[in-house]
Amino acid sequence: MDRFGKLLRCTWSWYSGRCHDVVRGQDLLGIVLTINHIVLPLRLLFCPKQGRYNTNKADLLIFMLSRLKAACAREGIDLTKIPLTMDSWFVSQPLRERLLRLGFTKIIIAGKSNYTFTMNGKKQDAAHWKKDLVLHNPTWGIDVPSCRVQGHSPTFGSIVLFFFQKSTTRSYYLMNFSQVVMRGAEIWHIWKQHHLIECFWKILKSIFHIRSMQLQGNGLYTALLIKVFAYLLAIRLQAHRPFSKLSITKIMRKLRRDHNLKDLLTTHFHGAFLTT
Repeated sequence: MDRFGKLLRCTWSWYSGRCHDVVRGQDLLGIVLTINHIVLPLRLLFCPKQGRYNTNKADLLIFMLSRLKAACAREGIDLTKIPLTMDSWFVSQPLRERLLRLGFTKIIIAGKSNYTFTMNGKKQDAAHWKKDLVLHNPTWGIDVPSCRVQGHSPTFGSIVLFFFQKSTTRSYYLMNFSQVVMRGAEIWHIWKQHHLIECFWKILKSIFHIRSMQLQGNGLYTALLIKVFAYLLAIRLQAHRPFSKLSITKIMRKLRRDHNLKDLLTTHFHGAFLTT
């Protein structure tokens, strides 16, 4: 998030490809859980986004996952049984090994176009494989043209790749970092949850305006918590009949236009909610 304030906490400078200039801003690292098409944020942390400082961000991710794993274990939940999906920023062999040591067995990560793979004796980067591989028509469990292939990477060794066409013109691919062998339908089913996660971040930015937060010090996390509570409240409202057919955008517009927050909570939530 691009920011202009100099006194705001967790603000750093980095080169922005979109702006083609050095900008000041904040980078938010988050771990979320998807259940029945609902995204629940588990841990959100502001972290630096500066050039090649990737190792630190990976350390923060492992730290956050370790804390979450321990917290879930205290409640009798094995977090490592839940598949992980991550974007292409997190593609690295050291991070893969650390995730496996942590106990996660199903890990699907978006691949980068400049990575090189060897298939059937031919070696070239993923950008060229996207053009050369023939994608099969949608089949059972996979609703997009796709192709599951075995390749070899100088960095990752033998690895399963899943190429798919997200639109009529662009193709993408996923890397299966898992310890278990998965069919293409399993890989796609796991990755489809990633779309919900992307929508969650867009909702926080466009509807709940996390860029507008201007509190200093620990107030930054207080403001973020308020935004997350507002998101969860909107999700909960969708379960009620008067709001069930409305998107979150329409719900928020309706609340601003027609409702008093206190009256809304009294009408749609248990009285203990107000006390809490």
